Amino acid sequence: MTYLELFRLCVDKLNKVGIEEAESDSRVLFQYILNVDRSYMFMHGDELVHEDDEAKIIEAVLLREKRIPVQHITGYQNFMGFEFKVTKDVLVPRFDTECLVEETMLVCADGDKVLDVCTGSGCILISLMNYKNEIKGFGCDISDKALTIANENATELCKPGDAKPQLILSDLFENITEREFDIIVSNPPYIRSNVIKTLEPEVREYDPILALDGGEDGLIFYKRIAKDAMDYLRVGGHLLVEIGNDQGEDVRKLFVENGYSDVKIKKDLAGNDRVVSGRKVKR
Repeated sequence: MTYLELFRLCVDKLNKVGIEEAESDSRVLFQYILNVDRSYMFMHGDELVHEDDEAKIIEAVLLREKRIPVQHITGYQNFMGFEFKVTKDVLVPRFDTECLVEETMLVCADGDKVLDVCTGSGCILISLMNYKNEIKGFGCDISDKALTIANENATELCKPGDAKPQLILSDLFENITEREFDIIVSNPPYIRSNVIKTLEPEVREYDPILALDGGEDGLIFYKRIAKDAMDYLRVGGHLLVEIGNDQGEDVRKLFVENGYSDVKIKKDLAGNDRVVSGRKVKR
C-alpha cells in the first residue's frame, strides 16, 4: 500500500465512526508515528509503505476509532509551537488556551514573577517562560500526577540555562508561600457539572474530571481565584483566566466585585469570549 492509499484508508475508517477531524487526526498520526508530514505526502505519496510502518498506523487508527484522543495515542500535543507531553492525568492543551497565553504576553515583562494556578501539563507557564526572558515561574496543581507531567515538560522544553519553574502541590493558593506576583494566570475547571456527561467521549472519558468540573454553575473556581489572588498580586499586577464561551459577563462581574480595575473580556479567533483579565491597583 502506498502512503496516499494508507492515508485515505485511515481517513475513511475515522469518518465511518463519526470523527469529524478524521483527516487532521490522520495527518497527526502519520506525523508522529511515521515522521511523514503533508509535504512528504505530496512529494512521495505514491511510494510503498513498509509493512511494519503500515501495521503501526493501522494499530493507531484502531485506537482512534474507539474515541481514544489522538494526543493519548501519540503522547504529545502541540501548543504555542512546543510539543507537550500529555497523559490521562492532565487536560490535553487546547488551541483556545493559546488566546490566554497571548493575552498574558501583552502584560508580562521579562523578569516577571508568574504564578500559573491549575497548571496541569504546564503548557501555559512553560510557553510564557519560553517567549519571555528570565521569568520567575511558579505552577500549582491539586494533582501530584499532573505536576509530574509538568516537571517532565519543563525539563524538556524550558530554554537551556533558564531556571525551571517551581511546581507546588496545592489546592489553588493553599500552599503558596510566595507573594507579590506580577502575573497570576489560570485555566481552571469551568464546565458545569451537569454538562460533563454531554461532552464528546474524548473529553468526558479521557480528560481528568478534576480538570473539567467547575461545579453547579461552572464558576466555583473563578470565585475563589478572583478573591484570593488579590492577596498574592503586587500592586499593578494582573490576573488573567480562561473562561467558557458563555461565562464572560459572570466572570467580569466577579473581577469587579473583588476590586480589580481595567477588567476586560477578550474574544478568541472564533469570536467567543475566552479570557477575562484585570489589574490590582491598590492594597
